[in-house]
Amino acid sequence: MSIIQSIGDLKALARRRIPRAIFDYADGGSYDERTLRRNSADLDEISFRQRVMVDVSSVSLATTLVGSPAAMPLAIAPTGMAGFFHADGEIAGARAAAAFGIPFCLSTMSICSIEDVRAATNQPFWFQQYLMRDRGFNQELIDRAIAARCSALVLTLDLQVLGERRRDRRNGLTIPPRLTLRNAFDLVSKPAWTRSVLFGKRRTFGNLAGRLGGSSELRTLAEWSATQFDASANWRDVDWVRSRWPGKLILKGVLEAEDARLALAAGADAIVVSNHGGRQLDGAPSTISVLPELAAAVDGRCEVLFDGGIRSGQDIAKGLALGARAGLIGRSFLFALAAGGQAGVARALAILRDELRVTLALTGTADVAAAGPHILRQNEA
Repeated sequence: MSIIQSIGDLKALARRRIPRAIFDYADGGSYDERTLRRNSADLDEISFRQRVMVDVSSVSLATTLVGSPAAMPLAIAPTGMAGFFHADGEIAGARAAAAFGIPFCLSTMSICSIEDVRAATNQPFWFQQYLMRDRGFNQELIDRAIAARCSALVLTLDLQVLGERRRDRRNGLTIPPRLTLRNAFDLVSKPAWTRSVLFGKRRTFGNLAGRLGGSSELRTLAEWSATQFDASANWRDVDWVRSRWPGKLILKGVLEAEDARLALAAGADAIVVSNHGGRQLDGAPSTISVLPELAAAVDGRCEVLFDGGIRSGQDIAKGLALGARAGLIGRSFLFALAAGGQAGVARALAILRDELRVTLALTGTADVAAAGPHILRQNEA
């Protein structure tokens, strides 16, 4: 990992090490991928205000996230299928995050189950779930998260219906991946990945065991999702979750100020300003462009986190300056995982940490809590 200097380097290495269908699952967005591109492009358009002759001999990145200490303002976002980017990928991610002192969030659509991750790690982790039509299954997931001593529940609000991910359809992605004429050369040319992942302990979604019927291929999963994800879900259902979850509640997928205020009314301890990484409503705004409006809407009454397009410590700093308490990484995590497993994730976190520390120092900011709009060139922010 010594030659890896950026998230871009990890992405390039991931592209070489895993099948195209798996890589594109992480790299792609919905429909024409306009929102996917906006997330990164709008971050790139923001410039910093360089300050000099300020004592930055000691820069502190320490913060708290929903009441727990964090070594830096960053968490690993819930990402489906992490265990197909590297064997036991969710466990590797949770361990790397714990070593760095930041939160890891396990997805409902993980390969390793809640119980797998709990058994393999010592630190509490967050758990993400969706609003399902089957309230019994929702309750079951909540009960399992409580039993695993998860420190926060992340309820995803923006997946009532599925956006079409055209790359997945084009690549013929199935879970578990199947050998076909279309992908035979790709799979055969990745023998290390094939041995470690296809012949691993789990080859489908661990948290959904017994829920997919006789097949676990992605087509069946999509059909299952269409019947399970609740298109009629509303804020009363969020209230239902809040009444049953005793810990910290984070609501993910908020892009409008009015929804941020409704999240507050529903008892959210934090919101995640998120457009699902450009994988749902194509044409939605970038998260960084609406972040200041949403931060103003909650006015400090709950924490504001953001994701979407974060590829560097500079991107994290821009989010902090515009009102976020922390950023969440999804694709960057998956690329790092594919590139080098737990060591790859550790390298990614070190890169982001060091870039953030240098960026803050060069803007004259010695404590992450002091980052604000003043570190940005306002005409470009």
